[in-house]
Amino acid sequence: MARKIDRRNFMKRSLVLSTGAALAASFEEEALLARPAGEASPSPPAKEAGKGLPVGRIGSLKVSRLFCGGNLIGGWAHSRDLVYVSELVKAYHTDEKVFETLELAERSGINAVLTNPRSDAVINRYWKERGGKIQWISDCAWGPDIQTGIQRSIDSGAHAVYVQGGIADAAVRQGKVGLIGEALEFIRKQKVTGGIGAHCLETVQACVDAGLDPDFWVKTLHTDKYWSATPEADRPAGDLPPHDNMWCTQPETTIEYMKSIRKPWIAFKVLAAGAIHPRDGFRFAFESGADFVCAGMFDFQLVEDAVIARRILGEPDLDRKRPRPWTA
Repeated sequence: MARKIDRRNFMKRSLVLSTGAALAASFEEEALLARPAGEASPSPPAKEAGKGLPVGRIGSLKVSRLFCGGNLIGGWAHSRDLVYVSELVKAYHTDEKVFETLELAERSGINAVLTNPRSDAVINRYWKERGGKIQWISDCAWGPDIQTGIQRSIDSGAHAVYVQGGIADAAVRQGKVGLIGEALEFIRKQKVTGGIGAHCLETVQACVDAGLDPDFWVKTLHTDKYWSATPEADRPAGDLPPHDNMWCTQPETTIEYMKSIRKPWIAFKVLAAGAIHPRDGFRFAFESGADFVCAGMFDFQLVEDAVIARRILGEPDLDRKRPRPWTA
């Protein structure tokens, strides 16, 4: 008589098998995942098997050029008008699932995660219980003011912190660039690597004009060649559209302006919250001058995404295509 398997055990066994298969996959099999269907691709040399991702420096940190975003863990899914998705991804990401995802990220060559201070407990559990080494970059968006979020992040072990893009955008719109400068000074007094985030290019420009000099920038970058993008004629000047469907309304202007910035640039929202395939979004970001890509990734996407990034970063003509030299 066949042994009875309940649903919980079935899911547990399926997870183990699927995770093990992903880790055991040969580089050739990974490459098949990374290329479009029907596109021929020669097998890579055997010596590439298990090769890690290239890294760059942000302050004293060595950071993989592709790393994890934390929106899917925290539940900020940016799912347009699908109101249930944020709750769905939070339900999916139990602490155990977060641990498994971060472990798989590290095995794939990814050594950092950018997320909110609310994730500090699960990250600290991961470090303590699983022996994880992943570095945490905090957006500090927590509490009644910027400095409260910064302090919580530093106290909880964040390796680098920055003024979250929405907070910085709002400060600039209100004519309060000085608040961002005060936040940077507060970070530096605690001897932690500090940055500034932005969705709107005007935020970066205002900070530069005010003489602010962060250790790194976190700026959105993606094309507008996807179905749900707001038509160009309907986009407000100098700000984001009213719908949660675009995060970089001026990609070409952003690329041109960032050429003059000689500090590390982390590009985020490069997939327009899932509307752009990684093989296109990662390429656009790196070929446009970004030093790092932060991308929200489920566990079942990590291996493929790491392979795609590794291949793009390994192309011999990448430096020639970039309008901006590597600054990290």
